[in-house]
Amino acid sequence: MTQPTLSRQLKLLEEELGVKLFQRGRHNIHLTEKGMLFRRRVQEIVNMADRAKSELSQWGEELIGEIIIGCNESQSMNELSELMMDFREFHPLVKFTLRSGNNVEIREWLEQGIIDIGLLVEPVEIEKLTYLRLKYKDQWGIIIHKDLDLACKTVIHSEDLLGKPLITITDVTIHSELANWSGKNAEMMMPIVHYNLLTNAIPLARIKAGVVICPRPVSTYEDLKFIPFEPALKLGARLAWVDNQVFSKASGTFIQYLKNYKTEM
Repeated sequence: MTQPTLSRQLKLLEEELGVKLFQRGRHNIHLTEKGMLFRRRVQEIVNMADRAKSELSQWGEELIGEIIIGCNESQSMNELSELMMDFREFHPLVKFTLRSGNNVEIREWLEQGIIDIGLLVEPVEIEKLTYLRLKYKDQWGIIIHKDLDLACKTVIHSEDLLGKPLITITDVTIHSELANWSGKNAEMMMPIVHYNLLTNAIPLARIKAGVVICPRPVSTYEDLKFIPFEPALKLGARLAWVDNQVFSKASGTFIQYLKNYKTEM
């Protein structure tokens, strides 16, 4: 496409949408904030179209294809990993894609059809979802640098956190569980940072910026210590998918495998 034709097409697109997508300079052009949003949405549409094309080619005799799972940070990933690998023993041409997020993001991805299955941490709204409750429950507590005073404790009570800078998860449903655990001390807590993924909060703990409230991490960190809550706070996890959705052959077969696994539990 020639440059004048491209410029004309871009201008027509802006007129159709009624917004300015591009900031033009004398020798360059870049996306505006609205342009970046539009590009992200269009990319999602293109990805979905590519995936639809791929799924339609999966209906042969041998099971092939991709299964996309949105994953919260949870020890239940160990159980999910075993399920995935057991499934691949029977269907070695199937591949999995894992997409990290919190409960809110994973629920949105399920509803939008971006993922097939979501690993959600309880409590979670299950309306319009079919789910498999996993066996493992995450034990909640804190991660703290080993040099700080709380690191000498073996368990953490809610009063131990008063006056401490807290780094806590953004998920509002889990906040409710944490508030119930904290009781009357909840209103006196001092959060300074909210995180989406625990991996982003770990560097803050390493520089002694505060106390990270989280489930027991899958990984261990040499300079940090995990200390559980007392009384214990344990939250389960579920694998969930949207009711009455039409799945690809690979995803549908894996979901049937999960249903059989639930029956055997």
